[in-house]
Amino acid sequence: MSYVTYSAEHLDKFCMEVFSKFGFNDEEARIITDVLMLSDLYGIESHGMQRLVRYHKGIEKGMIKLDAKPEIVFETPVSAVIDAHDAMGQVVAHRGMELAIEKAKKSGIAIVSIKNSNHFGIAGYYAKMACDAGLVGFACTNSEAIMVPTFGKKAMIGSNPIAMAAPAKPYPFFFDASTTVVTRGKLEIYNKAEKPLPDSWALNKDGHPSNDASDVLKNIVAKNGGGIMPLGGSVEQTGSHKGYGWGMVCEFFSSILSMGTTSNKCCVNNVSGICHGLAAINPAFFGDADAIAEHFSTFLAELRESPKADGQSQIYTHGEKEIAAVADRKKNGIKVNVNTVREMVEMAKFVGVDAKAYFGDLADSDNNSKMFAGNY
Repeated sequence: MSYVTYSAEHLDKFCMEVFSKFGFNDEEARIITDVLMLSDLYGIESHGMQRLVRYHKGIEKGMIKLDAKPEIVFETPVSAVIDAHDAMGQVVAHRGMELAIEKAKKSGIAIVSIKNSNHFGIAGYYAKMACDAGLVGFACTNSEAIMVPTFGKKAMIGSNPIAMAAPAKPYPFFFDASTTVVTRGKLEIYNKAEKPLPDSWALNKDGHPSNDASDVLKNIVAKNGGGIMPLGGSVEQTGSHKGYGWGMVCEFFSSILSMGTTSNKCCVNNVSGICHGLAAINPAFFGDADAIAEHFSTFLAELRESPKADGQSQIYTHGEKEIAAVADRKKNGIKVNVNTVREMVEMAKFVGVDAKAYFGDLADSDNNSKMFAGNY
């Protein structure tokens, strides 16, 4: 599998210019870019530059409406429901978490549910927003159905990730994971690399295990059956029902509370309908916030220092690997799959950005078609 390495600054500049060309204002372009960049800096390849093609196609087809005006359709001191009206997911989710943070600082806790939105990137970005404000953050979303429920053979639930972030030292607690074994984006990466899927990831249209990423992805799009297994696989003996259940928890906070579109009806007839759930909790409403963070930090340290299994030298706590990944990628650059580079070139040309200025010879049509022959 071939990759090209770019600096974080280079990719950041590219995203900012592209989204500005699409018609987003500076603040909106900054939000979208920050969500994508955080993903790649954290090492979550499936939701960084790899996701640009989805936004390109969504805007081109009108699924993402550039002139959308999200509105609060229900509100109390501790809650709100926002109708995104098909806005860009990152923009409306950022607004939703800002609202949750504002309310939680006053009332202790706040939950915001959003309907009629689009893909919003990594859920952890929004949980981190609350954490950066000294609060505990929670974020989840539904998506186009890709999860096959336990004992089923048709995708009915999205990847439905759940994220939580909380203040701690020497770095915050940060947890972000799909409730499926892997995300759709991970299947797309394997498909681009023409690699077989590992066992216990996916099912074909007949509900049987499959290693064919291309076939599984086609079936998800066509809604023919099959999809990705819940966390725990496809049988109860390995905990399938737990991933399935957590997926439903995310569904409740996103599509059910908002009276929005459930995963099995998302992304139909060129309408996304994706919904999000966001929450912020103020530790100061439970006592001394600094003392709570210190108490949590002590337990995290005890986890890291606890006895290691044979052959293991380190126990990680959630968020530790991400901090290391950011340092590495800021120093050594971000690797981007050449297939993703091709998508970025096409996106640049679509909006009138000078692709050659960003991608050099890879922006030339001849080189673009040959770029899979080796490493760059």
